[in-house]
Amino acid sequence: LVPEVATMWAVSPEETAVSVTAATLAKADLASSMVVEMTSLQGIMGGHYARLNGEKEAVAEAIAGQYDAVSKSKPGLALALADRLDSLLGLFGAGLAPKGSNDPFALRRAAIQIIENLVANEQPFDLREALAMAAPLMPVPAGDAVREEVMQFIVGRLAVVLRESGYSPSLIRAVLAESGNNPYLASRVAADLEAAIAAEDWQDILNAYARCVRITRNLDERYVVQPEAFTEPAERALWAAYREAAAAADGTLPTLIASLREMAPAINQFFDEILVMAEDQAVRENRLALLQQIADLTSGLADLSELEGF
Repeated sequence: LVPEVATMWAVSPEETAVSVTAATLAKADLASSMVVEMTSLQGIMGGHYARLNGEKEAVAEAIAGQYDAVSKSKPGLALALADRLDSLLGLFGAGLAPKGSNDPFALRRAAIQIIENLVANEQPFDLREALAMAAPLMPVPAGDAVREEVMQFIVGRLAVVLRESGYSPSLIRAVLAESGNNPYLASRVAADLEAAIAAEDWQDILNAYARCVRITRNLDERYVVQPEAFTEPAERALWAAYREAAAAADGTLPTLIASLREMAPAINQFFDEILVMAEDQAVRENRLALLQQIADLTSGLADLSELEGF
């Protein structure tokens, strides 16, 4: 699993080779009398044994630090993530998920250390994609249901981490709904969203965006925008504002909020002057298509409909 994990961010071929060697030797010290008698030395002794065996210092460091809450190198991070993902997916697949307070394999700690590692190392990482990579490598079935169970288990721990950081329940729900699969991104979005909510004009921004969401969220069909069919000035103004927002998007919440702030007057003008649910089906669907595009601007960052005041 280590080389698969390493492909998900900028790990060089040399660093990947280090992490693979470390993974091969990572658990060897568990068979030693030293670790059997003093279990707190697991990993630490493995690092010493690797050095004595002539392995590179980077390999020894990755082995020695594999149980740390925060890894100090890319090879160590790749090993730590693969180890915990393997434990979570394998044990959930074997029907050994924690029940109540009973967690004999310390899977809650494994999930929290995944989160801590990614956040401390400021490493974006799609856990849902990583679990899909890990599934075929498991010695037990790890289908869609098992992977989603593991994903929600990790998201649950991430919710605890964010709550302990002082974020409100509604903000946490908003963030986890869209970026819970990416702990570092979620932590960054949470901080940025809290700052955005504190702005004087926040409620005006949220109200404008909410008008686009409320009228489209129960639609079963996705419509395609036909910009050449817009004839009303308010339609054209909102389309132009949306195009600017889409072009500016860089995957960060501050940029998104800035775009929504710029779009708010055009959104309000649109709803004041335009009948969205026009009798003409083509006109109606084209207007809804535009609003669907605007509603989608927050995808992958936060579900603002979860916030208070929406």
